[in-house]
Order: sequence, then structure tokens, then C-alpha cells
Amino acid sequence: MQSKLLQRICYACGTFGHDVFYAMLATYFMIFVTSNLFNSGDTTHDQYMIGIVTTIILVLRVGELFVDPFIGNIIDKTKTRWGRFKPWVIVGAFVAAISLAALFTDFGGLAMSSPTLYLILFAIVYFIMDIFYSAKDVAIWSMIPALSFDSHEREITATIARIGSVFGGQLVTVIVMPVVLFFSVNQNGGAGDPTGWFAFACIGGGIATLGAIILGLGTKEQDSALRENKTDTSAKDVFKVLTQNDQLLWIAIAYLVYGLGVNVVNNFNLYYFIYVIGDATKFSILGVINTVIGLAAVALFPALTTKFSRRKLFFASVFIMIFALVCYALSGKSVPMALFSAGLFALPQPLLFLVVLMTITDSVEYGQLKLGHRDEAVCLCVRPLIDKLGGAVSSGVIGMVAIWVGMTGGATAADITADGLFHFQIVMFAIPIVFLILSCFIYRAKVTLTEQEHARIVAELEEKWEDINK
Repeated sequence: MQSKLLQRICYACGTFGHDVFYAMLATYFMIFVTSNLFNSGDTTHDQYMIGIVTTIILVLRVGELFVDPFIGNIIDKTKTRWGRFKPWVIVGAFVAAISLAALFTDFGGLAMSSPTLYLILFAIVYFIMDIFYSAKDVAIWSMIPALSFDSHEREITATIARIGSVFGGQLVTVIVMPVVLFFSVNQNGGAGDPTGWFAFACIGGGIATLGAIILGLGTKEQDSALRENKTDTSAKDVFKVLTQNDQLLWIAIAYLVYGLGVNVVNNFNLYYFIYVIGDATKFSILGVINTVIGLAAVALFPALTTKFSRRKLFFASVFIMIFALVCYALSGKSVPMALFSAGLFALPQPLLFLVVLMTITDSVEYGQLKLGHRDEAVCLCVRPLIDKLGGAVSSGVIGMVAIWVGMTGGATAADITADGLFHFQIVMFAIPIVFLILSCFIYRAKVTLTEQEHARIVAELEEKWEDINK
């Protein structure tokens, strides 16, 4: 029992650091780009450069969607004395941390002195960061089906891991502005300066790397005949694995639609406090609120799924989030109302993440029975793949909307026009509500892999797999 508990804690340390990194990349990097990276005084030039950087990120991340399944396939074929996943987690964390820290700079002034060279270097470094981050992301979450075949046991492991990741992601919300402003020479209207943002990136990258090392030292994959394939999946069959596993495909589509809406809101939260409320220091309070409620929600997940099932949790979570967005849209400059609404919006997100993660994890056995081949990392790469696609699209939206409504450079809340504020609210609140509703329709109509169905599949596999694999 003690050994299992220690392994879960070490695994949670890895997911803690992993979500620290994810929050830096998915949410705060674009804030650095729009508010600090280009501030030459020439508004047209600065907006042009922001648009180019945003486009590069979008193109690279969308292009990477075709790379991630092959990364998963390579991980599935990895055989080392440290296991299949841990080498990718540790090496991926180290390289990604260094490259992301470099991205939180202007490459020694090249952004101003040689914009073309800066853009070329930016694309190269971002690509390196994204590939190694992807390898780590796929590997770290692919470990769950390697630790147990029981759905409830997986839920416990994933719950503890998600507690770590929620704490990591929300800790960034708490510390981002205090850290940035502490290290900044120029407060820049509460948005900090490049020195502060670079210090923030170095601290976050160090935390992510340390968490990966702890995970590597404290976890061990389980050996089982059900995890062995007679032959490896070839590169040409990778997309067949993904497209023919219909439950994996439909949960991915539902999660993508959901994520497109949620990412926009989450990425705009700090903008709301800077450019609508006009006080970025209050944003740290939201981080504290989200940490407390997020940890409480995740801790309740195993009990909630036992009583209500994953399907009911999915629909209830989306309903709460839609209600929260309506309240948020009506909050105006009220800090208490904005904090309440943003906190309520964040409350169900860890629960819905776990519902999706557990369904994708169970789809490993679903696909194994249907296709006659087990592909853990190829299946589990779908969740981070969807996160990255949603993040890429939302980053593109953030950059373009920030330019559209005037939330760039040294702008403050007083500079935002009534029309700009109206357009901002449409994108931040109304459009995400539409996506959340659509995700519910897709999930209800197409996702049928319940906990009971998974238990039946595992029982059937235990009877047949050894004979199939002889």
C-alpha cells in the first residue's frame, strides 16, 4: 500500500510540473507576445508582427496534429530498462523548458533589429519546444493504462494525478503577475516587462523539469500479458488505429468542440482583469480560488462517478459552465462578480477533463478488442493532440482579437472603446457558450463507452488475448 501511494504521489509531482508548463505555454505566452514582445512605438508594425507570430504558432500546432500520432507510435515501440514512458517524460521536460524560456525573449533584440531573422528563429525554436513537449505530454498521460486495467483504480490514479496538475496549473495563475512584476524593471501598466516574463518562464520550466525527474524516480510500469503485442503497429497503420476506434474518435471530437470554447475563456481571463476591470493584481485571487475549488472537485471525482456516472457528470459540468459564463458576461467591472463567475466556470473543468481522460483510457481496451492490437500511447496521444489544436486555435483567436479590440502594447483599460469591449465580450462569452452546447449534443449522440461496457470488454480480453497473441 505504501509503495502504491508513493508511486501515485511521484506521478502527481510529474503532472504538477507538467501543468505548470502547459499553463505557461497555453495561456501566458500569448499575453507576453501581445503585451511585451513587440512594443516599438509603431502600432502598425507591432500588430503586424503579432499577427505573423500568431500565424506561425497556429500553422505549427495544426501541422503537428499529423505528427503526434507517430510520436505515440514511437513511444509504444520504446523498450528500455526504465520502461516505455519515463525517458520521454524526462528528456521532453528538459528540452521543452529550455526552448520555452528562449521563446520568452526577443532573441537578443532581433525582434526589433532584424524582424525576419527573429521570425525564422522563432519558428525553429517553437517547433523544437512543441515536439519535445508533445512527446512528454503523450508519455506522461499514457502511463495510466500501463498502471492498471481496472476502471475504478484508473480513476483513483488519474484523480491523484489531476490533483497535482490542477494545483500546478492554478499555482501559475496565483504567481504569474507577482513573479513577473517582481522581476520587471518597468511595470508597464501592470503587464510587466520582458525581464519579468523571462524570469517567470525560467522558474516555471525549472518546476516542470523537477516534477518530471521525481516521476521518473518514483514510478514503475506494470508487466501484463494484455500489454504485449505480437507485432508492433507500423507507421502506415497509425491513423487506422485512430479512425477505426470509433469511441476514441467521437470522444475526441466532443472534447475538441468543448475545448475550443473553454480555451478562449481561460486565455482571456487575464485580459479581462487587465483591460476591463483595470487591475491585474486581483487576478492572483482567482488563482487561489481556482486552486481550492479545483482540488476539491478532483478529490470528489471517484465518488461522483460511482454515484452519478461519467455521462451525467459531463452534462452537469457543461451546464454549470454555461451558467457561469452568463454571470461573467454581466459582471462588468465588479471584481467580486468576476471572481465568482470565473471561479464557477473553472470548477467543473477538472471533472470534465477526467471524464474525457478516463473514456479515452478505456478506449485502449475497446480498440484492442475491436482491432486486435493494443496501442496505449497512440490512443492516449489524442487527448493532448486535441488540447494542442484547441490551444492553437484559441491562441490565434486571442492574438487577432487583441489586435481587433486594441488590447496590445502599452494599452490600458482606459484605452478600450465601447465597441472594442462589446466585441471582446462576444468572443469571450457568447461564442464559447455555443461550442459548449454543441459538445453536449455530440457526446450524447455518439459516445457509448460506459464504465460497465469497459468492464465487459476487459473480461472478454482476458479470455481471448493470450490466444490471439500466440
